[in-house]
Amino acid sequence: MSEFIKPTPMPRKYFTPTVIFLSVIALVGIIFVFARLIFGIGTVTNLSNQYPWGIWIGIDVAAGVALAAGGFTTAALGHIMHKEEYHLITRPALLTAMLGYTFVAMSVAIDLGRYYYIWHPLIMWNGTSVLFEVGICVMIYLTVLYIEFLPIVTERFIGRVNLPGLLKKYNNSVDKFLRALDRGLDKTMFIFIIAGVVLSCLHQSSLGTLMVIAGPKMHPLWQTPILPLLFLLSAISVGLPMVIFESVLTSRSFDLKPETPILAGLGRMIAPILFIYLSFKIGDMVIRQTFVYLTEFNTASVMFVIELVLGIIVPLRLFMSPQIQRSPLGLSIASFLVIFGVFLNRLNNFIVAYTPPYQFTPYFPSVGEIFVTAGFIAIEVLLFRAFVMIFPIVSVPQIPAVHKTKFSIRGAK
Repeated sequence: MSEFIKPTPMPRKYFTPTVIFLSVIALVGIIFVFARLIFGIGTVTNLSNQYPWGIWIGIDVAAGVALAAGGFTTAALGHIMHKEEYHLITRPALLTAMLGYTFVAMSVAIDLGRYYYIWHPLIMWNGTSVLFEVGICVMIYLTVLYIEFLPIVTERFIGRVNLPGLLKKYNNSVDKFLRALDRGLDKTMFIFIIAGVVLSCLHQSSLGTLMVIAGPKMHPLWQTPILPLLFLLSAISVGLPMVIFESVLTSRSFDLKPETPILAGLGRMIAPILFIYLSFKIGDMVIRQTFVYLTEFNTASVMFVIELVLGIIVPLRLFMSPQIQRSPLGLSIASFLVIFGVFLNRLNNFIVAYTPPYQFTPYFPSVGEIFVTAGFIAIEVLLFRAFVMIFPIVSVPQIPAVHKTKFSIRGAK
């Protein structure tokens, strides 16, 4: 009996021990967010005039943007390069990117002293500001992500609109609207896919430009004129590993068999990308002769070595191994190391490498900052599970209806 793969909602029991644990963390994070909004940013964070940003920017925004790169890398792979076999992983990657950028925007809002002015860049343009370019690109790309997700919504509800109570009379009208929306999106989606890839490349690299402007405030191990290129390469490098890691976790969570051949194909692509990223990083260090700072034993040198070895060199070697490529566990471990490396890179650039021109006390995140960050991550995981259960996102083997009919007829005879 033949099978084919099709995106399908995953009806499962939502609340599990892990979900309950994450819900508690999310609730504590939400409490601290409300405290920050009501009593001010100083009551929740350890930020100061010397350290104007902390982990809400270094992790929630900078690392969050990078780790959401699976959306534009899989879009480029499946739709622009026409690698049809990888369409199965585009929907989970799209959902991850959509949720990731949503919480990036929320993190920027709560990090602003006057969070209620976050809309100002829409009408107060500043063409010479790097932050303006990042903000506009992120806002437009987030809109594009929601538009790209609309076909999944229409697929879920077309022919299944069942409004409750007095709203039932609008069932046909809503269904017609969804069908018209689906037809329109089908003809124009290529525009949004291309726009999403271009916008992602722009703001991924511009985050690096932001730190170039920091100048001597940054440690020489990270401060380089090619930082925008390194940010873009690192984002591209982590896109596919993020997809692999998320796919393996989703398969385990819903008791599904991992799509090992597809994941192995992605794994074979990651090694050359990591090699290019490593080459630029090492080449830049050699040309600028910043390797001399590695002879000093301090926080900066240790963090740089960990980022380089565990985050790039070790996973590069792992992804070159045929045994690792055929193992979902091996692929997930190698992917986690890349994710850890890019996460650490953003943390290093925005927190470790940054030294104010004058400082009285070193920065360390407060309990509130840590719980808000952990809470946002927990909410993303909880929403991902809910979306997967409601919408056709995860692809699973299906038995064609014609085979089911023949089987039932033979059984009746």
